[in-house]
Amino acid sequence: MLNNIGLPGLLLIAVVVLVLFGRGKISSLMGEVGKGITAFKKGVKEETEEAQKSLESTRDVTPETEKDKA
Repeated sequence: MLNNIGLPGLLLIAVVVLVLFGRGKISSLMGEVGKGITAFKKGVKEETEEAQKSLESTRDVTPETEKDKA
């Protein structure tokens, strides 16, 4: 269905959206989207660092066997 939307179709959609919402509303919306993306990236980075710290703090508690001692 959306396979045949070319450059003219995209431009038409952009113009319609601009007319309906206005430049100021679209600008503020894009600013909010940017803030959301930034917050998401920050959350992913913090979660990755937290997971890395938890992996580093784990220790091996497997009991030694006779094979390991030899």
